[in-house]
Amino acid sequence: LTLPYNLTQVMENSSTVSSIILSAYFGMEDLKYLYFSIFLILYIAIVAENVIIIGVIYTEKTLHQPMYFLVCNLAANGLYGSTALLPALLKNVVSHPSEVSLAGCRTQIYCIHTYAIVEFTILGVMSYDRYVAICHPLRYHTIMSLTKVYKLVAFTWIYPLVAFLIFFIITLQLRFCDKTIDKLYCINYSLIKLSCTNTSVVNIIGLMSVVLYSVPQLVMIIYSYAHVLRVCALSSKESKLKALRTCTPHLFAIINYFVGCYFEILQSRFDTSHLPYRTQVFMSLYFLIFPPILNPAIYGLSIQAIRVKLLKLCYNKNRILSIQ
Repeated sequence: LTLPYNLTQVMENSSTVSSIILSAYFGMEDLKYLYFSIFLILYIAIVAENVIIIGVIYTEKTLHQPMYFLVCNLAANGLYGSTALLPALLKNVVSHPSEVSLAGCRTQIYCIHTYAIVEFTILGVMSYDRYVAICHPLRYHTIMSLTKVYKLVAFTWIYPLVAFLIFFIITLQLRFCDKTIDKLYCINYSLIKLSCTNTSVVNIIGLMSVVLYSVPQLVMIIYSYAHVLRVCALSSKESKLKALRTCTPHLFAIINYFVGCYFEILQSRFDTSHLPYRTQVFMSLYFLIFPPILNPAIYGLSIQAIRVKLLKLCYNKNRILSIQ
């Protein structure tokens, strides 16, 4: 009994697909060294900014407060997400074809998706911190004790890492009949589309998991800022300005996150091939580059305590150099 050619080919492909081609890199061929230089500079900037923020908060005991621990946590996640993308991106820009192992693709998917969930969870916890600071200022240090903050920080990592792994096990069991993803990096939805089998059930479970990963954080953000707005509406002009200054960095970080989400959903679910290639690259990478590079700048410049310590650090360094 001879199997039909198409069925035989499918069976062979499903058992031999051990690498994934990221076809979006083909558009970079003519200017690949320029792209490499830009991405390298961006990665160095991300690492430098976030390490400085973490270092300043860690070394300055006056900054050992709940809000700054959460900012430090956000910076650590920025390093995690950018490292999941940029080293591999730098390698793929200069290699031809831009091919990654299936294991490497799955690892990148896990890191990138957990980065996104951790980021949103941290932003949710930070909104709760701002709610307590503005709505219950006299009880702030009682409610947001260091012990509670340590538990919240642990939760912002453990919950996303475990929750996504439970869903990702389904993807790990799939067999693949195609090996080309039209993106610069691997994401779960694109990899599932390469499966040999019908993935309708997997897609439904995926949508349900998105609700699980995002709705609690969204509810916390909306609830917190609804109460903050209510308190501000009943407060003096001076109190309103103080609350605005306190919340502005966090609101910028949330907006930055949602812009990245919008671009990612737009590219994943809709046909954007009519857009210029550079626009597609910008939209594709925004989510993983701009929050890690902008958040440290936003918090470093907006929060006076951090800004003062950074300026003091720069002044002392320049003074030492001038003495030498």
